[in-house]
Amino acid sequence: MRIVIAGAGGIGLHLARLLSSANHDIVLIDVVKDVLDYAQQHLDVHTIVGDASSIEVLQEAGIAKTSIFLAVTTRENDNIVSCILAKKLGAKQTIARIVNVANIRSEFKSTFYDLGVDKIISPSLLASQEIVRLIQLTQVTDSFDFENNTISLIGIRLDEPSKYIGRSIDEIKLDKKTDYSPIAILRSDKTILPRNNTILRKGDHLYFIMHKSEIEPFLEKVGLKSRNIKSIMFLGGSVIALEAARRLEYDYNITIVEESEKGCKVLTNELNNTLIIKGDPSNFELLKEEGLLGMDVLVAVTPNSETNIITSLLANNSGVFKTIASVENLDYTHISQNIGVDTIINKKIIAANNIFRYVRKGKVEAIASLHGVDGEVIEFVIDTDSKLTKLPLRKLKLPEQAIIGVVLRDKDLIIPTGDFIFQVNDKVIVLALTEAIVDIENLFR
Repeated sequence: MRIVIAGAGGIGLHLARLLSSANHDIVLIDVVKDVLDYAQQHLDVHTIVGDASSIEVLQEAGIAKTSIFLAVTTRENDNIVSCILAKKLGAKQTIARIVNVANIRSEFKSTFYDLGVDKIISPSLLASQEIVRLIQLTQVTDSFDFENNTISLIGIRLDEPSKYIGRSIDEIKLDKKTDYSPIAILRSDKTILPRNNTILRKGDHLYFIMHKSEIEPFLEKVGLKSRNIKSIMFLGGSVIALEAARRLEYDYNITIVEESEKGCKVLTNELNNTLIIKGDPSNFELLKEEGLLGMDVLVAVTPNSETNIITSLLANNSGVFKTIASVENLDYTHISQNIGVDTIINKKIIAANNIFRYVRKGKVEAIASLHGVDGEVIEFVIDTDSKLTKLPLRKLKLPEQAIIGVVLRDKDLIIPTGDFIFQVNDKVIVLALTEAIVDIENLFR
């Protein structure tokens, strides 16, 4: 598949790295030669120095033969214009990154589509939605929704006094109505696909899929009791903080600490029930003076990953119940949760999740990437032409580096055994490690 990416910044480079490893034909366009030189040295991609909103540059990129055109620069107008031109020049599908969240409103989508922009995404808006989910379910480290918010993938960390520590997977699958087998384990920086004899350890991050209505009873049985959240402090007045606060400010006491005067004015104009404090988010003494130690949740979303991580660690050590930190450096996602930050969010990963459902082979409903886990959770639909309905699961040659989490059949959630046979319209949620993704895609084509 030929994929052209406009913008070799954080999101564009991350997408290029993931897509090139899956043997796609990738063209990367940017106006900055240095970032393209880096990409060419480290990735199997073709690069073009230039402006993607130029017809000449798009033609040089072979846009007429392009399956997907991704415009993910930080310049919204350039993204929209380049998508319009790419569509007119023959690109089959176009996706634009949007900065102005107001443009995401559903009534505008048809306008963009008529112009030639098939899909629009806002990494900041997606990140804010993830933060809201995590605050509403405080016991989990990760939360992703499937099937119109009826099915959830959640992550938990095993700490004392969890009854799971020291037990095997087989031992915890005693009551299928309330106990579930994890689909993945993150142990330090190693991803483990759980087997029946896998012994769970303190500090393991476990990932489960279940009906949303069963999450609270499950967490209580595991030993993770809910907490009544009242007060939340955001560090940094970014779009992420603004959009999350907009959704939360009438249900919680919200404080935002923002350093710039301009940023404070924007927040004051946009929010109605949120306390805005002008100050340095990295100044821990200031944060304590402004009530940090009385907060239930700290959400650190400044542009500086190190500030977000360090402040979250200090807050954790000072008794703040839950910390959420935004990081830009992907390397930090492997270490931050292991050193005390409850939850890490990364806009690059979140944007890739949203985009990849249009790139992956097979009929893909949704994709989730777990922070620190070397793989993807993909929801496939069994189509009428699928060969998977002809044999039981044990004979389908599933890669060893993949595991089927659950099958959704109508409203039933099924944990399949070796004798299970897929039916047309089944929705299958699979965790595949990076090296198995291509094989899984081919299996579900």
